[in-house]
Order: sequence, then C-alpha cells, then structure tokens
Amino acid sequence: MVSSSFPSGHSTMAAVVYLTLGILLARTQKHHSMRVFTISVAVLMTVLVGCSRVYLGVHWPTDVVAGWFLGSAWAVLFWLIAIKVDPRPPPA
Repeated sequence: MVSSSFPSGHSTMAAVVYLTLGILLARTQKHHSMRVFTISVAVLMTVLVGCSRVYLGVHWPTDVVAGWFLGSAWAVLFWLIAIKVDPRPPPA
C-alpha cells in the first residue's frame, strides 16, 4: 500500500531530529574524528528511516527524498543560526 503523502513525514522528521541533534552534539566535541563520527551516525539514522519507509511500501522513493531534502534544509538553517548565535569554534 503506497500512500499519496508527499513528502514523507517520517523521513522529514528523522532528518530534522537526527541531523539537528548531530549538529548540536558535534559542536561540543573536541576531536575532529568525533565530530565526523557524530554527524555520520546522524546521517546513517536519517537514511535508515527513509529506506525503511520505501522497504515497507508506505512511500515512493521520491516522497522520501523530498522529506530528506526538507529536513536537511531545516537542519542546515539551524546550523547557520547556531553559528550566528555562538560563533566560537568547537573546543580544542
């Protein structure tokens, strides 16, 4: 059963939550490798949620990609705001 909901709400919210939390946590890490790991886990979780929606047959791939795009745009906007509010580099 493929629904007509566009974009995928699950994919959008996964991108918003996981990527935003990843950005917040990565900004607190001292080591570059930990920042990369934190963002990588956030991206992986986002991708897994979207793939599960297609696998379960509840969304078309285009619904999921649109959800990822929308959620990622939100996370990037949040990242830019976070840099503006607290311009300090990550702890050294």
